[in-house]
Amino acid sequence: MRILPVLVFVIATAAASAQTTPPATVAAPPDVAAAPANATKTASGLATRVITPGKGIVHPAKDDVVTIHYTGWKSDGSMFDSSVTRGKPSSFPVNRVIAGFSEGLQLMAPGEKRRLWIPEALAYKGAREPKGMLVFDIELIDIPTHAPSDVKEAPADAKKTASGLAYKVLTPGIGGRHPRSTTEVTVHYTGWTTDGKMFDSSVVRGQPTTFALDGVIPGWGEGLQLMIEGEKTRFWIPEKLAYMGKSAPYGLLVFDVELIKIGQ
Repeated sequence: MRILPVLVFVIATAAASAQTTPPATVAAPPDVAAAPANATKTASGLATRVITPGKGIVHPAKDDVVTIHYTGWKSDGSMFDSSVTRGKPSSFPVNRVIAGFSEGLQLMAPGEKRRLWIPEALAYKGAREPKGMLVFDIELIDIPTHAPSDVKEAPADAKKTASGLAYKVLTPGIGGRHPRSTTEVTVHYTGWTTDGKMFDSSVVRGQPTTFALDGVIPGWGEGLQLMIEGEKTRFWIPEKLAYMGKSAPYGLLVFDVELIKIGQ
């Protein structure tokens, strides 16, 4: 099985959050009826205020996928949607949501919490419910499709195998079981070339991928055998362990891989 450079944009949910008992509802903020004086207003009419600052200077682009927690209210304080009450963050492309939501997301940095007051003209334009101004609290958890800062080469703290594969654990897994060379696994992944261009992503497609380790590029077959379930690891795969210069993408490839399930 080859990792194919095909991108299909769909709405998807990310892995379950640590919250085990989601709240039935989220109380509306006191300023839900109108944006306060300390809110910033953009040229489009979107009003916004940072609740908790994020980290770094990276912001999502229109074609990025983001992972967020959010709650939405109408101006009368009634909640109409919330990933918080479902207990799972949501992942979706920035360019596939209402205009005000998309604009607001592009102002944010990972870790940031922000409140948006979205006028009807930037929401559903009165064509469907919920109508009128909408208020959202958004927490930007991650931009999984954005190229990592170390995409050009493996950093000094990355480990390296005898074959030349470099890797770094981003999120520890659970248990001690590792896949074997012929094991079937289910993963989420995103791949970039060293110029930061994303060429393939199951995260973007919104569907994990299942395959046997003896049917993928050598770097994947070797790297996944180092992982355990729940682990997320970044791999720097040299061309000799990837497509060997025979087909695109060429050169060193960088993958973030989350091992969801180990089969038989």
